[in-house]
Amino acid sequence: MVTGTDRAGRTMWLLPPLLLLVVPGCFSSVSGPWSVSGSQGDSVTIRCHYSPGWEAYKKWWCRGGAWRSCRVLIESSGSERRAQRGRVAIQDDHSARTFTVTMEELRRSDEDAYWCGIQKFWTDLGHQVRVFVGPAKPATTYPPATETTYSTTAALPSLAPSPPVTQTSNSSMALTSSLARFMLCNVPLVLLTFMKVPLLGTLLLSLLWLSRCQGDSTGK
Repeated sequence: MVTGTDRAGRTMWLLPPLLLLVVPGCFSSVSGPWSVSGSQGDSVTIRCHYSPGWEAYKKWWCRGGAWRSCRVLIESSGSERRAQRGRVAIQDDHSARTFTVTMEELRRSDEDAYWCGIQKFWTDLGHQVRVFVGPAKPATTYPPATETTYSTTAALPSLAPSPPVTQTSNSSMALTSSLARFMLCNVPLVLLTFMKVPLLGTLLLSLLWLSRCQGDSTGK
């Protein structure tokens, strides 16, 4: 006879399997980051890991906070071949037991809750990831490049004969011209000088003659 205590014990033993069926994302063989973030226009990569034995199963990436109603965006074929649909790609690595999801050209509308999961019989395995999208990074501006041009034509020395050096002749002519100008401007002074010299000589000789004559008369 089964008592109420035995029924209650059996019910308690059934709770863990039931929880695994109801909440597969919390108690599953799939793990990964709880959240990732990226900027508008950039790409973001999510790596989800799984336990041994799930290598050949299909992997998928779906969007939506509710496990039962999330929309599958892309899934693999069970091989390691990369699959892409629109801006989302997925690729499995059996040796590392990791499948990678890449979201390209992020938009603000891409911010949501997602699931990375494994397709299997009865209930899939999954792990929830929150994706945050921030504003676009400011563009880096650089000053315009200045183009430097170089002339390939070198200046050749002139082969024309140089004019003769006339510096000495010019100096002599300038000196002669200065002397002539001085003589012309001082003609009266020059004439007076030439007239004074004979007069002074004559006067000096006259004084000497007179003084001699006076000496002779005194002696007599």
